[in-house]
Amino acid sequence: MLKVEALEAAYGDSRILFGIDLEVRDGEVVTLLGRNGMGKTTTVNTIFGMLKPRSGRVSVDGTDLTGADPHKVALAGLGLVPEGRQIFPTLSVEENLRATARPGKWDLARIYELFPRLQERRRNMGNQLSGGEQQMLAIGRALMTNPRLVVLDEATEGLAPLIRADIWACLARLKAEGEAILVIDKNVDALTRFADRHVVIEKGRVVWTGTTPEILATPEVKDRFLHV
Repeated sequence: MLKVEALEAAYGDSRILFGIDLEVRDGEVVTLLGRNGMGKTTTVNTIFGMLKPRSGRVSVDGTDLTGADPHKVALAGLGLVPEGRQIFPTLSVEENLRATARPGKWDLARIYELFPRLQERRRNMGNQLSGGEQQMLAIGRALMTNPRLVVLDEATEGLAPLIRADIWACLARLKAEGEAILVIDKNVDALTRFADRHVVIEKGRVVWTGTTPEILATPEVKDRFLHV
């Protein structure tokens, strides 16, 4: 469904991505792994058109979206849960969810069933929520666009362990329901419980790809490219 080929990007004269290749198929969970500063968020920003690539190709179902404006990428079926959550602080929970809503299977009732805490807090402003609640809201907001692929950048960064467990349970449920997911996070052990494939990048280059059984059988990948 999503295919990224030989993607290169830069900030000014500073090249960040050097030929990134990855793909996500329907119903598949793929992780993008790497230490801080290796190009994961830049890859996401380039896919979504927030950073124009120097070269390469981004396509969804064969339709070329390379360098397309973010709203066109969203209309093609990609939903983003950005790093730092970036919810609307002065809108209520329910207003945040309705702001991005498109027709489809995900509506307020389903989001509240997935995250009961959001229903309890539906009249609270975004800036009155805890970090975990804000992440639930960011995921719910992305789902309300009824995307074909959900992209989560730093899915559990800065969250307490119990909240992280809730987010992992949510993603496992979404996978069971057939959602396609591209997830960026540092908790490799948690990701291997439900992800299908993994892409590891180092200094803007893909250095390893493989399935969950393969990464579990290759501990040197984690030792060399993921541990600080």
